Amino acid sequence: MPRPGASLTASDTPAPGTFEAIYTALEACSRPLIGPAQPRLLTIPIHDDHGTVAGGLWGYTLFGWLHVQMLFVPEGLRNRGVGAALMAAAETEARARGCRGAHVDTFSFQAVPFYRKLGFIQFGVLDDCPPGHARLFFCKLFAPPRA
Repeated sequence: MPRPGASLTASDTPAPGTFEAIYTALEACSRPLIGPAQPRLLTIPIHDDHGTVAGGLWGYTLFGWLHVQMLFVPEGLRNRGVGAALMAAAETEARARGCRGAHVDTFSFQAVPFYRKLGFIQFGVLDDCPPGHARLFFCKLFAPPRA
């Protein structure tokens, strides 16, 4: 509970350390049940001819899963296997980290056929997000490694 007389105020400019404080409290509460949260960043940038990042994959691994937060392939590289190569590289690294699968969300107007082609299965939907569209949630279990 907040201290007596304190207000609960929404903000888009929190004080420094706010995220860390909330994360630390949540992680400490969950740790006895699931162990320590140890998120590990996974990025695969695509550089243009000048070395500038023009797209790529941004995600993290946590609790034995890869979460793809962003994947963007520049227009000139689309339909050439670059997106599938990004995902394959991310899955290879995720497996090396001991992950058993991957999950991603995308909008209904974006990459739904792409993820389905890669073997992802839809497990959830948030309708009218953004208005007039849907946010779709997909997951994929990795095949066990070959002996």
